[in-house]
Amino acid sequence: MFGVTVRDHVMIAHSFDGEVFGPAQRLHGATYVVDATFRGPDLGPDGILVDIGRAADELKDVLAALSYRNLDEVDEFKGINSTTEAVARWVADRLAERFAGDPELSGLVVTLHESHVAWASYERQL
Repeated sequence: MFGVTVRDHVMIAHSFDGEVFGPAQRLHGATYVVDATFRGPDLGPDGILVDIGRAADELKDVLAALSYRNLDEVDEFKGINSTTEAVARWVADRLAERFAGDPELSGLVVTLHESHVAWASYERQL
């Protein structure tokens, strides 16, 4: 299985509902380093799994929809906690829409790094 990863970042604000989140229940900011790993069993006729430039551009475009936004005010996150896991899934689903039908790609993993010691991922098929 081949994998190609591109990286970007996004700055957001959000709050959480639930005692388990302690002080994070209050509005706070986060800067996520975001990795998108595209996976597939074979390379295409050009010897690549996915064009790295396109992958980077698509990730940047997806993240632009969240950049400098309060996720509490984004329709897709209303009524749910915009945890790192939930945001990873949101990003993965948007990227999957953009790469649907690509014959070389079979899967995608999106990882959001909260810090150098904590991160969460969402993996899905394409």
